[in-house]
Amino acid sequence: MWITSSLQATKVPTHIALGNFDGVHLGHQRVMAEVVGVRSSSDLTVQNSAARPVHATVVTFSPHPQAYFSGVSRPLLTPVGEKARQLALLGIEQLVMLPFNQALAALSPEDFVSKILIDALQAQRISVGSDFRFGKDRSGDALKLKAIAAKYNVPVVLVPLREEKGDRISSSRIRKALQTGNLSEASELLGRPYQLAGTVVEGKQIGRTIGFPTANLQVSREKFLPCKGVYSVWVYLAAKKAQVQAIQMPIKGVMNIGNRPTVNGQTLSLEVHLLDWSGDLYGESITIDLGEFIRPEQKFESLEALKTQIVKDCETARQSLGSRPNAVANSVLGVT
Repeated sequence: MWITSSLQATKVPTHIALGNFDGVHLGHQRVMAEVVGVRSSSDLTVQNSAARPVHATVVTFSPHPQAYFSGVSRPLLTPVGEKARQLALLGIEQLVMLPFNQALAALSPEDFVSKILIDALQAQRISVGSDFRFGKDRSGDALKLKAIAAKYNVPVVLVPLREEKGDRISSSRIRKALQTGNLSEASELLGRPYQLAGTVVEGKQIGRTIGFPTANLQVSREKFLPCKGVYSVWVYLAAKKAQVQAIQMPIKGVMNIGNRPTVNGQTLSLEVHLLDWSGDLYGESITIDLGEFIRPEQKFESLEALKTQIVKDCETARQSLGSRPNAVANSVLGVT
């Protein structure tokens, strides 16, 4: 996966899926499918008698336009590293993250198409969701994009919005599901379990004093976190050596997201207890698939009462997870 924010460093020519694509959910995937594996007589550009392949490319914006105009940072369902991994699995070769600034925001729809998509990116095919808006003051829509691109003989595919259970699939709907602990809905909309990936760092080590050692996960500051509480999870450990990279068997676990009120915790932490596994994970990269929301975080009268509840949580997790994950984690290989 080639990732760049520089138009000069972009691999051209391109087939472009255009949008913000936070989450890379099933609706986004339909837009991207229109530029992956597409072959036609225009797919090869001949220059100096050498054929150049067309690169399946996602073009997005950083920061998110809403964050730029509001001045408020926006936690992401898929920070750039995770987004890149998901895109690669879908067959996307290149991620172009256009710096969203005043100059870009001021471009008219016509200038955005001609200067960015045609001149700089050498687009030969463009795919967008039917609700796509672009250009100064969001004055351009998907139909206008199609009309402008037609002047350059570049086809634009308008992908209908995808629905699930009578409502459109959207990043905001996924966020709401995660905020309410509705992991089954979030997974259905994403087409995969919601994931958290990061590095194991040293914690207070209170868990091991009551017989439940935990791995404290440090994730990207940009990552959107689900509601506080206890979750059943599948844990994937990163392969340490290239020659042993393979789809690894996941490990069942229980994760708590919260402030640890029983021990007067002051900061938010993500703690994972791996079931039927022991070892040193400090400094290791791990990926977690969220299974089910077990219960909200709560404060217990004592560590002994907390221990009793954790035993119950572990049993609940074993039963809910079953013998194997519902979907294989997409980022098992090459976790960084």
